[in-house]
Amino acid sequence: MARRGRKGRGPQGQRAPFGSILLGPATQSPKRLRVRLQLLLTAMLVTTHLIGACVVFVISVFVLPTEALNRASVIGLAIAVPTYVGVSVLVGGFWGTISSLRRLRWALEGRTPTSKERRAALRTPIRLTWIQGGLWAGAVVVFTIQSLILQPDRALGTGFAIAISGLVVSTVAYLLTEFALRPIAAQALTGQARSRRGMTGVQARMLLFWGIGTAAPTAGMVIVAIVALTSDDMSKDRVAIIALALSGVVLVFGLLVTVLNARSVVAPIASVRYALGRVRAGDFNTEVTVFDGTELGLLQAGFNDMATGLREREAIRDMFGRHVGKDVAAAAAEGNVVLGGETRVVSVLFIDLIGSTAYATERSPIEVVETLNKFLGVVVEEVDAQGGFVNKFMGDAALAIFGAPVDQEKHALAALTAARRIAGRLAEEVAEIEAGIGVATGEAVAGNIGVETRFEYTVIGDSVNSAARLCDLSKTVPGHVLVAWSSVQEAGATEQPHWQPAGDHVLRGRSVPTATGRLR
Repeated sequence: MARRGRKGRGPQGQRAPFGSILLGPATQSPKRLRVRLQLLLTAMLVTTHLIGACVVFVISVFVLPTEALNRASVIGLAIAVPTYVGVSVLVGGFWGTISSLRRLRWALEGRTPTSKERRAALRTPIRLTWIQGGLWAGAVVVFTIQSLILQPDRALGTGFAIAISGLVVSTVAYLLTEFALRPIAAQALTGQARSRRGMTGVQARMLLFWGIGTAAPTAGMVIVAIVALTSDDMSKDRVAIIALALSGVVLVFGLLVTVLNARSVVAPIASVRYALGRVRAGDFNTEVTVFDGTELGLLQAGFNDMATGLREREAIRDMFGRHVGKDVAAAAAEGNVVLGGETRVVSVLFIDLIGSTAYATERSPIEVVETLNKFLGVVVEEVDAQGGFVNKFMGDAALAIFGAPVDQEKHALAALTAARRIAGRLAEEVAEIEAGIGVATGEAVAGNIGVETRFEYTVIGDSVNSAARLCDLSKTVPGHVLVAWSSVQEAGATEQPHWQPAGDHVLRGRSVPTATGRLR
């Protein structure tokens, strides 16, 4: 149905992927799983028979509107009841558990099951329930016949009491065994197609358990009421005692069935709710362990499909962001992508290696690439730290923009700060190479350039050209950083002390000189 999650966290954390710490972690060894299942199934099935015996006792003593037991009946029951209960415990509890574990050998051996073994595993709770129900059906026949022989007036009531008890036992047995076998169901459902694999759906299960846990005992009260209305021998006190006894059965055992049924429904939903919280917190690797064969299992599997889609989408977004920048990627993901651009005032930083051709001829390609990655890593870190956007890499050069695509009020300050820090870090961390840095501020057109089927975000304008020309000139000045003096003035008083005038230069393609500055 779905593959199990790598993390497999349930509503109680990673230690309870199956909804309860009693079932252990998803990574438990087959040997530990076998011991756990043997103990849980045996204890639970024995408990169900004890519950049934209690129901029989309550109904036989307080409900049945017949005469007291005669001596023969007392002796017969004293012998038959313990014997039959013992046989039921041995057959239903111990043999049923052992035979079921044999059918689940594939899980306990840690191997992949066949299709037949998967179906058998998912039907194991029903199989164990039929075993318990069969034992109690046999009890109805045995003790009804015994009552017909020893005390005929109690035969019908005895059969009714045991039948009601058998229904309660079968219901509780199904819910408890389904709970205990969740680790097996999770393995059986691994990799299965998205279809319901359980014997009953949620709606059918709820109606069935309501009928067994509530309607059947209530039907007993209706029968008693009919008998009281048609019989002259039943006193008011007797009717009151019967009503109280049956009400107690309904309240106690009906509540038990309802609680167990509710937990079986809530556990898969709680696991999904917990996993949703993990995804909301940013953990897209979270997956739910699918252990339910009903529509709730489809819900768990559906969450895993959703989580897989989110992981793939996040991976694509991350890769896209690495290529074009996170802000551009975010705008594209929101559908805000159109050809053309808008005029903005931005600051542009251009950086280029000095003597990269000679450097490349003297070293191996692998060494050159490693050096370039270290160099560009410093550039990206510092530009990102100042809120800028590395628009493109051009071999051994890079273009960074401040003020587009996201508005940045102090873009000049950010660009100059990034230039200073890049120059300082390159001198310390990548001392084997040198780079020229140019910064300029001015108007530019920022937007998507290309055609509908292939375009890129870029910035075009005089400020970009000026930054590139200043970068070329910076290779001849001390510190190798040359900026337009208008950028220094735009940055404000806090940044100006780091810079000193470097004279006026006529940049290539211009006729008017540009005032420049360099690091002090």
